[in-house]
Amino acid sequence: MADLNEINPPDGLPLNEAGRLLDEALRERILVLDGAMGTQIQAADLSAADFGGPDLEGCNENLCLTRPEVIAKIHRDYFAAGADVVSTNTFGGTPLTLGEYGLTGSAREINRAAAALAREVAAEFDGPRWIAGAMGPTTKAITVTGGVTFEGLVETYGIQALGLLEGGADLLLLETAQDTRNVKAGILGVWAAFAELGQRVPLMISGTIEPMGTMLAGQGVEAFYTSVAHAGMVSVGLNCATGPEFMTDHVRTLAGMARCYVSCYPNAGLPDEVGRYSETPEMMAETLGRFVENGWLNIVGSCCGSTPEFTRAIAAVAHAGRPRRPAERRVTSLSGIDPVECDDDSRPLIVGERTNVIGSRKFKRLITEERWEEAAEVGRAQVKAGAHLIDVCLSNPDRDEIADVERFMGALIRIVKAPLVIDATDPQVFERALTYCQGKAILNSVNLEDGLRRFDRVVPIARRFGAALVVGLIDETGMAVTAEEKLNVARRSHELLTEKYGVPAEDIIWDPLVFPCGTGDEKYVGSAPHTIEAVRRLKAEFPGTRTILGISNVSFGLPEAGREVLNSIYLNHNVRAGLDFAIVSSEKLQRFSTIGDEERELCDDLLFNRGDDPVAAFAGHFRDRRPTLAAEALEKLPLDQRLARYVVEGTKEGLIADLELKRAEAEPLEIINGPLMAGMDEVGRLFGNNELIVAEVLQSAEVMKA
Repeated sequence: MADLNEINPPDGLPLNEAGRLLDEALRERILVLDGAMGTQIQAADLSAADFGGPDLEGCNENLCLTRPEVIAKIHRDYFAAGADVVSTNTFGGTPLTLGEYGLTGSAREINRAAAALAREVAAEFDGPRWIAGAMGPTTKAITVTGGVTFEGLVETYGIQALGLLEGGADLLLLETAQDTRNVKAGILGVWAAFAELGQRVPLMISGTIEPMGTMLAGQGVEAFYTSVAHAGMVSVGLNCATGPEFMTDHVRTLAGMARCYVSCYPNAGLPDEVGRYSETPEMMAETLGRFVENGWLNIVGSCCGSTPEFTRAIAAVAHAGRPRRPAERRVTSLSGIDPVECDDDSRPLIVGERTNVIGSRKFKRLITEERWEEAAEVGRAQVKAGAHLIDVCLSNPDRDEIADVERFMGALIRIVKAPLVIDATDPQVFERALTYCQGKAILNSVNLEDGLRRFDRVVPIARRFGAALVVGLIDETGMAVTAEEKLNVARRSHELLTEKYGVPAEDIIWDPLVFPCGTGDEKYVGSAPHTIEAVRRLKAEFPGTRTILGISNVSFGLPEAGREVLNSIYLNHNVRAGLDFAIVSSEKLQRFSTIGDEERELCDDLLFNRGDDPVAAFAGHFRDRRPTLAAEALEKLPLDQRLARYVVEGTKEGLIADLELKRAEAEPLEIINGPLMAGMDEVGRLFGNNELIVAEVLQSAEVMKA
């Protein structure tokens, strides 16, 4: 099998004829998938000898070699009951899983035989019938159980895919997914098999949601779909779990967002203590029939505990319904364990910057001392303070960056659910970090400083793992400073990314670059307005793309007391221009609404280079002054005003004590409807004036809840 850096999306490979016919059929009708394999094997009452001996008893996949007629009958019964698609008897057919029976070396042969067997049965029936090569989750979930490497999973899935394709599978089905890292490895293994055979087939991906509402490794359906949407699959869906009723909300969500077809094939309920499942064919058909009536499905079937009778009942409701039309909405979506969507209602999304060894001395020290859990807590603190994403940069020339990435990411993904922004200069760091990401991350960054060299090295990694890209507006002449220079670099980059490399517009995030405005460097004096204007023009000229800025660069070299004030003012200007992502410290970001008129004017003079010496005026105002703590300022206000200010400033420090004071003179409802609601009214006014961002409004809401 190929190395990871040799695996690429199979865009240029021809689709098999069965795949073309499958797409035509899915446009016209709802297709029926078969039911459980294991239930039918158990009903055959086989002995250890049937499996190949006591050591192989329970290895259903080996029956394709030892008792092919048993498996053929199961396929035949499902086709006869109305299935359009049957799955091969290979759910546990990876070398990894078969290795538990000592059959690692036989994996390719078993999968080849299983697909060929199903292919022979399909030929007995009239009309188009399809064979789905079943690829289960293996017995290892890389995020949950460990015991396997990402590269090892790519290898094991790739071998299984080769066997299935050689045996005649029309499509491949990565099913019962419990950990999206496994799925991403499976996608790469499948792509590697396509490349080796010089042809691709449709790929179906199906996850399973546990009773707590997520997959075993933590993702819900929104994050799951966002994480695998790059795979170019024919369908995404859900299977197994606890029965169809439990899947209702999840299937509805998928149906509303998936740009491919949607499948659903649930268990026949949950088994009781003697293995009997709770659903009857009529019960399951009734529930799935509602899904069909609601227009949510394209492929429907059943899973554990079902029989051909289930397939017959499900086929009746499928044939009575009309197929769902894939969603057309395209938006920049990201995910960790949790999903984050970037649209105009959520701007700006905050990227917590403190997990960066270049910008945070504390974080750098923790990494240098190899205190991985404490370093990961820095990321969690940023999320608690309002960050929607976490910036991760471990670029220290004195250390092994890839080794640091492996150890830090291993700690971070256990405690942070937010999507990640991976910041590196070495493409190998990107690739290694992405093997730890369940979700869809952002790579920061690519640019044209060395011509196409960095594009050629980084863009394939982003497409391989489904990451979005920050595009720095730099070319061979250097960093673009004026708005027109920035737009010229963007035009060239956009054409390359979309036409040469196949990157969708929603995965392009422009970085117009922020330069320090107070260092005295003539080249950058007055550059801030150019960046603001570039944000506005980029959004207008390249619909669907997004913008990002490292906000705190603007205040580099200025007095510490004034930096957060200037950062806040500059952020506000860019948000008004349309900025989508802001890289800042979510713990230190000062609210625009708390900044006085004098300080706003000083900041604007500096940003827009107004007056004789705006740097000196700014520095003189803030030099030797430490920021006023909110608690100190609040103490001077009357009690009711203090309570309102807690809400406006989104701080709980001192809130409870003051609430207890107020309760001595007023009823709780009076307090809520009085000073606290006055605070929320002010929050609404400030938000309406673009003086608060969404994250700050949510912080105020948390104070109100408290």
